[in-house]
Amino acid sequence: MLSKILIIDRRKELPAKYKKNLDDSDTSVIISGNLKDAIAEISELEPDMIIVSDSIEEPLCKFCERIRNLTFNTRPIIIALSKSADSGDRILALDSGADDFLSEPVNIEEFKTRIKAHLRRDIELNLDTITLLPNKKIVVKSLKRLLHEDIKQAVLLISLENLDSYKSVYSDIASDKLVQTFVAITKSSLEPDDFLGQYNETTFVIITNPYRAEKLSAFLTFAFDTVAPKFYSEQDSKRGYILMKSDSLAGMRANFVSVQIGGMLGNYEHITSVESLIEKLYSIKKLAKTPNGSNYVIDRIRISGDNSTMQISRANHIYIKEPDEALALLLRTTLELQGYDVEEDLNTEATEQPAILIIDSGDNLEELEFCKKIKNNPNFVNSKIIVTTSVHDKAAILNSGADLYLPKPYEITDLIQWIEHLIRQFY
Repeated sequence: MLSKILIIDRRKELPAKYKKNLDDSDTSVIISGNLKDAIAEISELEPDMIIVSDSIEEPLCKFCERIRNLTFNTRPIIIALSKSADSGDRILALDSGADDFLSEPVNIEEFKTRIKAHLRRDIELNLDTITLLPNKKIVVKSLKRLLHEDIKQAVLLISLENLDSYKSVYSDIASDKLVQTFVAITKSSLEPDDFLGQYNETTFVIITNPYRAEKLSAFLTFAFDTVAPKFYSEQDSKRGYILMKSDSLAGMRANFVSVQIGGMLGNYEHITSVESLIEKLYSIKKLAKTPNGSNYVIDRIRISGDNSTMQISRANHIYIKEPDEALALLLRTTLELQGYDVEEDLNTEATEQPAILIIDSGDNLEELEFCKKIKNNPNFVNSKIIVTTSVHDKAAILNSGADLYLPKPYEITDLIQWIEHLIRQFY
């Protein structure tokens, strides 16, 4: 990431000299000649480092203290510059919040080395311990600068779907290896000017050239799906899904880990905050959701997350296919009391579908063909299927596309917990 340095100095020649020596491919320097403009720059750009001279309008120690209180969430490095060589002034500035104190005139080579050392340490402190990528703090800061400076770059939001399910079956170590492999693939495809950071455990952000965004997304989805099968057992690879094994999740299937990407090509005119940008990218990414495998969607001005918002509006809708009328009535009544909208008629051609389908498998598992049709219907890409059954053939039921195998008889409270779990899993 390009480090930002703000120099606050009322003088003309010296700050220009510092800027000339610090500006390079890794560092960008801006100069502010008064405190009012400096405070605005700090708020908008969140610089990584502030170099402040004692030529400013207020005492150096008071300014350092004020900046520390103003930026306690972002914690920029503060370097104090002073004509004084007195140890008391040095101690006072450091006690007030400065990270370093340099007496002028400075040796320019030592000055550059100290600045680079501070920036290097700041970057190292903000790397994820597993991937060694810049963490959420750096990602948010980079996106904020992108919006503020109106940089015409593309932003890709990339998530590793179903990673929690993979981790629960294959262990934390295997999960970390899979993530590290994805990061290695991604790094190998980036240009020197591209930025790659980690927003959370399963979500990554790339800032890149708009002309490369689609090719990059296509490569990442293809490359990951090519490599990913090596991370599964032979049994799971043949089966085509993960069979959950823990006591609480037994009988549930989970799709393989996949890469889903939502991107924007620089159309940020109506986006005023990083939070709004992230929300928009998540909405676009939801359009890339497929039953299996990786996929991407890039926003091209007229494409938006509207369809994904409609899917979310159906998150409390549940379809029931239960031949036992008494049990069907009990299910409907109980679920409606829980705040769900229950349906017993299903239009498979509609683009908006219920979040959960509860289907009885039938006396001879004849309804499994219906499950297969539902699972292969693109309109149901976001829907989860619970198959309830008195015929205890777990393999046949899960292979039909069911997300959960629930033997009869079951407790209604258990069913409600499963519904809540499946809805949270996707939405």
